Amino acid sequence: MPEWLFMKKSLVALAVGTFSLGISEFGMMGILSDVASGVGVDIATAGHLVSAYSLGVAVGAPMLIAMRRLPLKRLMLLLSAVIAIGNAVAAAAPGFYTLVCARFISGLPHGAFFGAGAIVCSRLADNGHGAKAVAVMIGGMAIANVAGVPAATFISNIFSWRAAFAIVMIFGVLTFAGLKVWMPFLEVSPDNGVKGQFRFLRGTAPWLIYGGVFFGQAGVYCWLSYIEPIMTGVTGFSTADMTWVMMLVGLGMVVGNALSGRLADRYHASLVCGFIAVAMVVVMPLIYFCSGYKVPSLVLSFLAAAALFGIGGPLQYLIVRFAKGGEMLGGAGIQIAFNVSNAFSAAIGGAAINHGLGIASPALIGGPFAIVGAIMLFMLYRDYGTRGA
Repeated sequence: MPEWLFMKKSLVALAVGTFSLGISEFGMMGILSDVASGVGVDIATAGHLVSAYSLGVAVGAPMLIAMRRLPLKRLMLLLSAVIAIGNAVAAAAPGFYTLVCARFISGLPHGAFFGAGAIVCSRLADNGHGAKAVAVMIGGMAIANVAGVPAATFISNIFSWRAAFAIVMIFGVLTFAGLKVWMPFLEVSPDNGVKGQFRFLRGTAPWLIYGGVFFGQAGVYCWLSYIEPIMTGVTGFSTADMTWVMMLVGLGMVVGNALSGRLADRYHASLVCGFIAVAMVVVMPLIYFCSGYKVPSLVLSFLAAAALFGIGGPLQYLIVRFAKGGEMLGGAGIQIAFNVSNAFSAAIGGAAINHGLGIASPALIGGPFAIVGAIMLFMLYRDYGTRGA
């Protein structure tokens, strides 16, 4: 079989991996009430399951430094194995604390998979087609948000919330098998030493990028972490409706990612993301005040989801330009910022609910975070937007 065909199949295997990670990360939002009931905790406490996954991402991504001398194929196989194992434990978890630990383990390979996977894509792609190869890999997560998460929500509503984790486990096993069979051996990435990996962090630009991701997406994630109880408990949708509601949210993510990527090719990525963050300063309070009305809630949910991926995508691309010598860590760092933001905002949203502000209150909390994110992104544009970076 021609070598190029193996390379294309390797990219498909990577996309299956990001598909599983997409369900693992976002699938919890559609089944949060069922999980809370199943393990005997309230909604705010169940929100810690979102935070546990995000903290796993934050801890796992820097582990690339310790594993930087592993052959890339062995590294990707290890990461896909952890995806399968973590979700297998989650599917069989006897109680809340075991499930929290399983969610933490499930998050460990997330950022590392994206960071190392981007390097694999660049090695496998033909000259001049590296960005297209990376797009194939990331496309798995986009498909997860449109089809995988709603399907997992639907199946979980029929059988059990445990089914969602079992589905991720299956796709983790498929990723491992695909990479094992199709991914060729790749030489170890050049080792610049531990200090060399972190040298790019001496500049201001990476910190503004990470700050834009953290605060810009926290503005949305305060609300998104609790979308299921808000939509069912306030807006009036049924649990069964959450399948197509989450599909609409996933479509918003895909559209936002595509549009912002196209705009970022024409204008500076930081400027595009800054205006998206400004838009969220308006949208998030509107979600709160319109939470009792179905049609406005759906429209605003689509826009908020579009903003979530609209901010993240261009900044994932932009960080590579400011992470010379530490591109793998820089790319993983975006996932750290994104998921620490998720953990932080989910906790803040849960605190607002616990303090009696109402189930819809996390949407109102998101506005100030979006303001901070916009300021940092406009600072990035002011300082670096005219340098062609």
